[in-house]
Amino acid sequence: MDILKRIIFLLVLIAFDSAANADADTSRIRLHLRAITKTTGFRTHKDTALLNKTAEYIRIIFSLHSDSHSVQTYKAGGMEYKNVICSFGTENKRRIIIGAHYDVCGLQEGADDNASGVTGLLELARMLKGQKLKFRVDLVAYSLEEPPYFRSELMGSYIHAKSLKDNKTDVYGMIALEMIGYFKDEKGSQTYPVNALSLIYGKKGNYITLVKKIRAGKFTRKFCKKYKLANTIKTKKFAAPPSLPGIDFSDHLNYWKFGYSALMITDTAFFRNKNYHEETDTMETLDLNRMAKVIDGVLDGLVNMK
Repeated sequence: MDILKRIIFLLVLIAFDSAANADADTSRIRLHLRAITKTTGFRTHKDTALLNKTAEYIRIIFSLHSDSHSVQTYKAGGMEYKNVICSFGTENKRRIIIGAHYDVCGLQEGADDNASGVTGLLELARMLKGQKLKFRVDLVAYSLEEPPYFRSELMGSYIHAKSLKDNKTDVYGMIALEMIGYFKDEKGSQTYPVNALSLIYGKKGNYITLVKKIRAGKFTRKFCKKYKLANTIKTKKFAAPPSLPGIDFSDHLNYWKFGYSALMITDTAFFRNKNYHEETDTMETLDLNRMAKVIDGVLDGLVNMK
């Protein structure tokens, strides 16, 4: 999408902004998804021009709402990549990180993976504006979560987490928004890394999951409790050793590496969404109403954290 069309999207968003701090809005969600996914080219590590355009779109939206915003740049494979950050409640020292990656794996739109998570950040930015917060909240959009950089020290989230550790930043905890838009009510639409788990969690992909490792820390325990109490959407908690396939398949794994309490909010990715890493991962496959409820739950948890 060229810069003129991005400006048009921005003007529309500003016109809609009279409802700031309301619940997550499907009209805004749809606009953000369209701006991020309906592009010429694909947001792969090879297309740095498009990645930078996407980063600029995120930066502009962040700048409309936040107390402050910044861009963290770094090099990988001789190219420059960007994490985009904005902050709320900056009068507070201790902070909570909410992150999502904006790159994709291959020649695909990557609507659920992970334009949905980034759209969650953009809506949270609007909804957090003016909120009374007990913690500083940083929203971070990462580059290079996908292969070939996954699990490397060149992931955007590794760069960000390390910077927090190096600066001795007081981090309470971290949440990764990783695929939050795909839901199915049909029996058999949900699978698991261990088949027996279907006896506990069911066979319908009609819920959002709070994924954490065993003994994940105080922040994770408290946030999961607040999220479930908000009751914005059917929610299930899943705790397991990090060695279980899928439990660390997102940016939260890098915060674990530095000793931070972190969790992932997800629709369970390929255990439910068969469009995962396929060209069929488009915004038309997403359930925007339930996606909005996922975002509402995050806001409620952040505002009510103690």
